[in-house]
Amino acid sequence: MASVLKVQKSNAEKADKKGKRKADDLDMDVDDGEAVQPKKKKNKQRVLMLCSRGVTHRMRHLMNDLEVLLPQVKKDSKLDSKSQLHLLPELADLNNCNNTIYFEARRHEDLYMWAAKTPNGPSLKFHVQNIHTMDELKMTGNCLKGSRGILSFDKAFDETESGKLTKEVLTHIFGVPPTARKAKPFIDHILSFSMLDSKIWFRNFQILEKDPMQPNGPPQTSLVEIGPRFVLTPIRIFEGAFSGATVYSNPEFVSPAAIRKEINRERGNKYKQRKFAEAESIKRKDLRRRPTSELAVSSVFA
Repeated sequence: MASVLKVQKSNAEKADKKGKRKADDLDMDVDDGEAVQPKKKKNKQRVLMLCSRGVTHRMRHLMNDLEVLLPQVKKDSKLDSKSQLHLLPELADLNNCNNTIYFEARRHEDLYMWAAKTPNGPSLKFHVQNIHTMDELKMTGNCLKGSRGILSFDKAFDETESGKLTKEVLTHIFGVPPTARKAKPFIDHILSFSMLDSKIWFRNFQILEKDPMQPNGPPQTSLVEIGPRFVLTPIRIFEGAFSGATVYSNPEFVSPAAIRKEINRERGNKYKQRKFAEAESIKRKDLRRRPTSELAVSSVFA
């Protein structure tokens, strides 16, 4: 038995020596030859899209339009609680996604969009306004389903640090990687992000290489809008994914609930002023009324 163990140990030592020699020979070959070029990084961006309870039909159609535009999107069921946003990074990890778009509906009329890099952040919160879906617009533009789009950003994004960070996160989310499973190897539309009045205006255009009125004419590149279109108002930028310290806060943003409250207060003030004027007119009429005389007919023949 001891002789068998000795034979096994000697064989193992010989195998280790051979392996070390082969590794040393490989290292020498690499050093003698040309330098090894670094591997090209692959774009492996995957996006998880989900919404909260209480979304309207317009919000749901907007999500469907974005799902059609972005073939790397994985759609998940609705999130039951709006206060448990810390569960979203876990859901993204379970779905093998490193980006998340979360649509939060409030009072069945206000829509907020969270765009986050999971699991470490950062995360951006926007207020979505002026929503117009593809079915509603009925534009003449059209593009192949699953095709990749060119991202066009305004120069205003590069003027501030918050704009640069917003541009980077939106590039990771809306940029379709060439290795996406449902992506087509065509580029036939442009996703435009314009900055105006401290708001981000989203538009989707088709690239036409020829004039449809002159199919046999010279090539003329033009753009035709497809849809959808919406406006994003930046609210806050957080350091982590759906949490963390506030990196940027928009001082000009006023919540739509506060605006509605102010409008209702003005309406209430108008009602109070009208009732106060009615009470004052009644008092003036009482003061102007003459006292009844003792010799009046109504007093004599009472």
